[in-house]
Amino acid sequence: MMATALPMRETSVALRGEVCRNECMAKHVSWRAGGNAKTFFKPADLEDLRAFLPTVPQGEKILMVGLGSNLLVRGSESAGGFAGTIILTTPLLGGIALDAGDKHVVAAGAGAASPHVAKFAAKHHLAGAEWLAGVPGTIGGALAMNAGCYGTETWDQVVDCQTLDRQGVVHTRTAADFDIGYRHVEARTADREEFFISARFRFEAGDAETVQARIKELLAKRMASQPLDKPNAGSTFRNPPGDHAARLIESCGLKGYTIGGAQVSLKHANFIVNLGGASAKDIESLINYMRDTVREKTGVELIQEVRIVGEMA
Repeated sequence: MMATALPMRETSVALRGEVCRNECMAKHVSWRAGGNAKTFFKPADLEDLRAFLPTVPQGEKILMVGLGSNLLVRGSESAGGFAGTIILTTPLLGGIALDAGDKHVVAAGAGAASPHVAKFAAKHHLAGAEWLAGVPGTIGGALAMNAGCYGTETWDQVVDCQTLDRQGVVHTRTAADFDIGYRHVEARTADREEFFISARFRFEAGDAETVQARIKELLAKRMASQPLDKPNAGSTFRNPPGDHAARLIESCGLKGYTIGGAQVSLKHANFIVNLGGASAKDIESLINYMRDTVREKTGVELIQEVRIVGEMA
């Protein structure tokens, strides 16, 4: 089903972005598989996004998507999908800059790719952002799930962030406003629905060459250990306390196990790769099979790290 342009919704401010119906989300997620979004919006800039949000009907789900590196949308091009509004944050929220008042603070938009923030910090003689080079998503996604690797998590370094509510109002928040844990971030006020649009991070002074060398080292490690030659969504499950999901999955003999076009990676057992032509149903069925098998054979209940939204075809 082809995406079709929608007329601009009624609003006091003329929208300048692109609004589409039935947008195929396989084009916007790193698995290169999945169903359609009922409504898909690509804002022209932040003010355009602020004008658009109040036009979304109350009760309709809204999902912000950056690089789609941790996301699966159920359904196919002809049925199922996400019956709400998906908003693309890249490239409009992709800015990165030094804070005007503190040379150790970097401000980054929610649509900025995490590796770009690592490289920006290194260029400006700041250390501590190197781990972000190993995160394939955007800052918005990192904030929403407290992404982390190599011993550091996103919210360890956040000074504050900006959010946008459904009325288009911008708020400044700190870690105190959220319940933050391992791959978990939730607003402490249950009835508050806001979306991350930017954040400020504090790093340390460092030597640019040393930091850049560390980034290259981490990227080489990632290339060697992860199946980056095939579409994937990063880690499928969180690591359980004191163990690794990949070890548990491999111990159950699941490396290489395939359903349709989806396969447990031969390179890293906690990755599912699209061999070509995988459907959202193939991928979700494989996720469920991996979880069920590990539970039955080891007694460990793996918790899903990738986000799955929408309805199955």
